[in-house]
Amino acid sequence: MPPIHEYFLFTLQKLYFSLNLFDFSLKIKGFPIDEAKRFLKTIQNKKEVDFTTYTEAKKLDIVTYHLKHNTFYNAFAKNINAQDWNSIPVMTKHDLQQPLQQRLSDGFTTKNVYINKTSGSSGDPFIFAKDKFCHALTWACFIDKYTWYNLDFNTSKQARFYGIPLNKKHYYKERFKDVLSKRFRFSVFDLSDAQLEKNLKKFKSTRFDYINGYTNSIVQFAKYLERKNIVLKTICPSLKACIVTSEMLFKKNETLLENQLGIPIINEYGAAELGLIAFQNKKKEWLINNEDLFIEILDEKNNPLPYGEEGRVVITSLYNKAHPFIRYDLGDLGTLSKMSTPQKPILEKLIGRTNDIVVLPSGKKAAGLTFYYVTKTIIEDDGNVKEFIIEQLKLDTFKISYVSHKFLTEKNLNAIKGAISKYLEPNLTVLFERKQILERSKSGKLKQFKSYL
Repeated sequence: MPPIHEYFLFTLQKLYFSLNLFDFSLKIKGFPIDEAKRFLKTIQNKKEVDFTTYTEAKKLDIVTYHLKHNTFYNAFAKNINAQDWNSIPVMTKHDLQQPLQQRLSDGFTTKNVYINKTSGSSGDPFIFAKDKFCHALTWACFIDKYTWYNLDFNTSKQARFYGIPLNKKHYYKERFKDVLSKRFRFSVFDLSDAQLEKNLKKFKSTRFDYINGYTNSIVQFAKYLERKNIVLKTICPSLKACIVTSEMLFKKNETLLENQLGIPIINEYGAAELGLIAFQNKKKEWLINNEDLFIEILDEKNNPLPYGEEGRVVITSLYNKAHPFIRYDLGDLGTLSKMSTPQKPILEKLIGRTNDIVVLPSGKKAAGLTFYYVTKTIIEDDGNVKEFIIEQLKLDTFKISYVSHKFLTEKNLNAIKGAISKYLEPNLTVLFERKQILERSKSGKLKQFKSYL
């Protein structure tokens, strides 16, 4: 008979391979994932007319519930007509920056909800909560969309390009979650050629099913592959797809990823407090998640905009009873396609954060990523510049910090200034600084544009 510790290890390994570990990890924490999956199917099976009626009913239900059971929301939305959706106030992140205990609905405590915090990328971080069914439904939506590409949370091996907390407790917690979720985490804090070569070796020796992570980190890996004249799929044939999230994906970078990874590139849009907002299908349609969320595009006066017009992305979580997210201004600017329908809303483009707006001396305004994109079309043409960021220091003064193999030439600098003058306005001061490394947030994200005005 084998020693007890060997028998225990064998039993543990057998359990590992026999269980759907991702689902199991949710269940042991009290999140009813099986119930949520079944419920999601009932939503998806509704017909066009039924779906619109259903959505209107759920909007009314969630507002009525929080007016009755949530003291914070009752005070925030006092004297509203729940039947008149446009009379319901829009809430911002600033409105939610108060102790969580004061924002929880009756019957919910910090002991019986899912608690997390927003990324803080908008500059207004806060702690939030979801009831356990709502959190399970969030995961059910992710699981469902991933099946479009034959990816399974329980069995598909993920190459993960994400940040990780550096303090021991949270570091090991994330590493344990990686094991349960069949993920291997690559560093997004070290994007040197030496580290990218280690990444490449890991792909050679591991049967990864898909890549998931921050757009810019994966783009840097793809640029390294391009310099090496390597298509990743040829050395890791098991790869099926790459899902990019958290940062903007520009068309040029999408083409680079498709060429160097050799797999479909999927654009994902989500938020910690809401879950999945939009996911790209095989037809390259960026489909809005209207199953557990209601998404609006509003103007500056909170009026709904027609399909095709650019405005603020405002979202209602239809099933979160623990904490209200009703007409919640996420802080993003976006446009829904004119091809959208209530049952099939399509996100045409995501412009960027509302707090990343370029304000110019003439009074003209533009999304910060417009500035970034104009510059990007020139600055990366010869492959010299690895990555760069733009900061607005004054109304007429911008600084471009970049990482490159060699300094930009005078010709490069003049071309960039010329493009900025043409697409934004003339007589702007543009400063340049070459750096060894660009500063990233604690999570590892690269903020591409920042205004200090």
